[in-house]
Amino acid sequence: MPEIRAFLAIDLDDDLKPKINRIIKEFRGTYANIKYVDLANLHLTLKFFGDIDVEGIDLLGQKISDVVAQFDSFSIKIRGCGAFPNSNHIKVIWVGIEDDNVLRDLHDRLDAEFKKLGFEADRKFSSHLTIGRMKSARNKDKVKSAIESFGDVEVGEMKVEKIILKKSTLKASGPIYDDIKIFEL
Repeated sequence: MPEIRAFLAIDLDDDLKPKINRIIKEFRGTYANIKYVDLANLHLTLKFFGDIDVEGIDLLGQKISDVVAQFDSFSIKIRGCGAFPNSNHIKVIWVGIEDDNVLRDLHDRLDAEFKKLGFEADRKFSSHLTIGRMKSARNKDKVKSAIESFGDVEVGEMKVEKIILKKSTLKASGPIYDDIKIFEL
């Protein structure tokens, strides 16, 4: 059976991308070995499925529809900057989501349904937008300083009106994302 690499996400509003781009430009100025996320690909991941059987997409979509039907659109505030696993051992640089109770509830209900389908439950959901991945420790101190300087950065607010099941195709130049199915809130 054919498989696709898939994830469930919320796309970032286009009007917030220039603000994220300004943050990325500051990180570029550190001359660290960071692979940046293409602005067109900026998203908040609700669930990474990995490789899934295309035959199961309809069932997965039905579970998502059932949960989404319980939610109205809601707003999120994009604020702050940090690193995973932490600022002393930087692998991922992210911009955060503030006061995300509705988002967390949406994630938790979705994750409970996905677990029924055999997917492993997320250990800890941390809502964020990945903006870059550190590839080496070069200039780590400068990156750490930049993270600290953006610790309280206000990016803006956006209304979440849909979530999207996406296909990810990995290429040498970076991933290519295609929408499989859109679920309106």
